[in-house]
Amino acid sequence: MSSLVAIVGPTASGKSALALFLAERLGGEIVSYDSLQLYRHFDMGTAKPSEEDRRRVPHHLLDVLEPAEVYSAGEYARQAAGVIRGILERGRLPVLAGGTGFYLRALLQGLFAGPQRDEQLRERLRQRARARPSGYLHGLLRRLDPASAARIHANDAPKLIRAIEVSLRARRPMSALFREARGQSALGGIRARKIGLDPPRRLLYERINHRAARMFEAGLVEEVRGILASGIAPQAKPFESVGYKEALAVVQQRITPAEAIEATQLRTRHYAKRQMTWFRRERDVHWLHAFGDDPAVRQAALDWLEEQ
Repeated sequence: MSSLVAIVGPTASGKSALALFLAERLGGEIVSYDSLQLYRHFDMGTAKPSEEDRRRVPHHLLDVLEPAEVYSAGEYARQAAGVIRGILERGRLPVLAGGTGFYLRALLQGLFAGPQRDEQLRERLRQRARARPSGYLHGLLRRLDPASAARIHANDAPKLIRAIEVSLRARRPMSALFREARGQSALGGIRARKIGLDPPRRLLYERINHRAARMFEAGLVEEVRGILASGIAPQAKPFESVGYKEALAVVQQRITPAEAIEATQLRTRHYAKRQMTWFRRERDVHWLHAFGDDPAVRQAALDWLEEQ
């Protein structure tokens, strides 16, 4: 049976470093499952692989979208499945790395055929959320679909709105549709071997803080100024992400660079917590409790894969 390797874990845990190591040692090609690395122009704040790393190992699903394009997990799953089958046909090993757990689950387990986007409904929900107390969307979803509300963070407005939209338009909870669709993956016949990185929390947060500060020192704000100067609107989806939202606020003179760094560090730590909550629900993950750039972890991952 053909197989792939999927590396999971929180941001800054070294997933990309481990993926590069395994791809080089096992004759692989890397497939990103990061929803932001898909977008062109947004480089520094998304931790895209360097040009040197891309020369060492082929990378896929990077820089394939313009910032104004709308893209879904279902579209990602279909596109990634085609890429993975192409890699296997070349006799190579697909190595998946990224941070968007929902994209990975859509690829490996399949998605329900949910209703199409309803922009009028979405805008009504946004307007109500602005007019009501904090937590309105989460409270509404709890009434419609308690299971989905339990797994979606109360501050994640886009996911809350989508879950509410599905529940209202399908007249059924989104969680029920997910359960029915489970197992309808586009990767039928391809085995997924999953490796998880779970380094000590204190050390992970230190890395997160350092990386956030380094992004701003390396010119994240200047990158944002260049993106805006090229004609890309500040409403583009990537500007909603951690780091870019704060850098945009600096450009718009709403906060200082120091405030932006502190906010980015805090939001990234919270994001890492949510990622670990999500990935711990993944089945059949072989967990390694250190960073992916640790030589001992790399060897342990390689040994485990060779035993499978």
